[in-house]
Amino acid sequence: MESIKQGSLLSNINVPEDLRKLSKKQLQEVCDDVRQFIIDSVATHGGHFGASLGVVELTVALHYVFNTPDDQLVWDVGHQAYGHKILTGRKDRFDTNRVYGGISGFPKRSESEYDAFGVGHSSTSISAALGMAVASAYKKEEERQHIAVIGDGSMTAGMAFEAMNHAGVENSNLLIVLNDNCMAIDPNVGALKEYLTDITTSKTYNRVRDEVWKTLGRFSKFGKNAQEVVATVEKSIKASVLEHSNLFSSLKLRYFGPVDGHDVDGLVKLLEDLKNISGPKILHCVTTKGKGFELAEKDQTKWHAPGKFNATTGEIVKKTYEKPQPPKYQDVFGKSIIELAKANDKIMGITPAMPSGSSLNMMMKEMPDRAFDVGIAEQHAVTFSAGLATQGMVPYCNIYSTFMQRAYDQVIHDVCLQNLNVVFCLDRAGVAGADGSTHHGAYDVAYMRCIPNLVVSAPMNEKELRNLMYTAQLPDQGPFSIRYPRGQGVMPHWESPFEEIGIGTGRTIVEGEKVAVLTIGHIGNYAVEATKRLQEEGINIGHYDMRFIKPLDEQLLGDIFQKYDKIITVEDGCLMGGFGSAVIEFMADHNHIKQVYRLGIPDRLVDHGTQEELHKECHYDEEAIYQKVKEIL
Repeated sequence: MESIKQGSLLSNINVPEDLRKLSKKQLQEVCDDVRQFIIDSVATHGGHFGASLGVVELTVALHYVFNTPDDQLVWDVGHQAYGHKILTGRKDRFDTNRVYGGISGFPKRSESEYDAFGVGHSSTSISAALGMAVASAYKKEEERQHIAVIGDGSMTAGMAFEAMNHAGVENSNLLIVLNDNCMAIDPNVGALKEYLTDITTSKTYNRVRDEVWKTLGRFSKFGKNAQEVVATVEKSIKASVLEHSNLFSSLKLRYFGPVDGHDVDGLVKLLEDLKNISGPKILHCVTTKGKGFELAEKDQTKWHAPGKFNATTGEIVKKTYEKPQPPKYQDVFGKSIIELAKANDKIMGITPAMPSGSSLNMMMKEMPDRAFDVGIAEQHAVTFSAGLATQGMVPYCNIYSTFMQRAYDQVIHDVCLQNLNVVFCLDRAGVAGADGSTHHGAYDVAYMRCIPNLVVSAPMNEKELRNLMYTAQLPDQGPFSIRYPRGQGVMPHWESPFEEIGIGTGRTIVEGEKVAVLTIGHIGNYAVEATKRLQEEGINIGHYDMRFIKPLDEQLLGDIFQKYDKIITVEDGCLMGGFGSAVIEFMADHNHIKQVYRLGIPDRLVDHGTQEELHKECHYDEEAIYQKVKEIL
């Protein structure tokens, strides 16, 4: 790849074993090479940026000290693993990162033996690494090490604490590395962030930390007495700064830190010593997201995934358009909820660590007492919303479709069983693009429509999104789900007065003959274009935007089944149990016998690519609709 200097240390590193042949004095040069490689690559091809820059030294140190892949290394969250991928045999293919047919932007077990666990959602690493460690202990693999690198806000999730609670009572070779950069995509929030900040800024704690460094640095002289040294150090810490160490020590995890996560020499020395300490332990590393690229250090949210940019000047490459462009659905949500909240003082906004991605940050800025970022905690976000609803509030709980899966029990038990008016705004519904299979919002229609009391809807354009948001906050609506995709809509001039949409009512786009195309959500715009092409050939088909998967517009469906011989359903979601399945169930329940053809995401995992590429691959884009009509006529 052009960004690797010929003869550089990185050019000769294809696997970690090559790295381990170098002297410790050469490691900083390797770090510099890896960091520049990431900068050049993301500038040219796009992708996540700041998170991987922040763990370059940690990545190099971990692969230098531990015998990967035999020692198991789990990255959490996965977008901090670019350096890991570069050092583990994928640097020559890294220009295909997140590109259709290329390597994944996240660790993936099927991609490399060095990817010990597939990660895309957060806060899974401690549980997974603990499972690996317990299995190794059972198999008498006593020397095998297991490392969970948890960062970018992942420690705020309840699952991480569940795992630590278990880890503390298992005498296994588990090392938790807390990559503390005070950031997720947006700045971390909550008491844990403040607790960790207290540790990193405490003069007393830092003095003791320096003593720990000096003591651990002499481990090689102690040999088998290392455990005694650790015991002495722990007594010193507990005696002097108990008020700071009680969180992790109360979970029976040996705590080390905070340490400089950008000191590769110090990290190597400490990690070598920690290998000799048995049992579960946690290393607290303080890092800077975007380290080594000044603009990314200053504006860490913007540079989380900035797109393509000039690696020298930092100027982000912006697309230019001749005509006004439609807004992103996310921005329509962000602006519309503020309008609604100004008219209805009961409305509140909630998001689990995605304020900028969902555009709830607009409301957080304008109405800070009515909009909440609760951290990477989807389960809490849903039940917190339910609590608000019991007191007459109307919470708009904005969670990406793929992350809503993590709070499914709360949706059922805490919201729907109690018939509470919580509005779920499922962002990134359908295929999500370059983030791939871990992030596609493929399943929400199927898993939402089977829950009693819940309205399940999807807008075809920005105006429909606004009207569904308006409808959802009207009195006595109960649980209400609105799904919409990532990216742009279709209406450059989208702002209009709010209008109520009747629950369970679809709309006719165009009447036709013989064939009716039923669509749900934004994907219906493909059907509009396919219909126009067919009309030019003298083929007039019907197109209906159903708007609601639950309840279905049974009156409209009844008319359609009476009029048309063949039905095509189109959805940006899984076919198994999805919108098309709902239509077939209606047909069976009402004794209609017609041919129904379903287009949507097939029963397999879909990899990464642009949304358009994936729509084409899964055969529900404009061309697929056009060809299906021609085929069945």
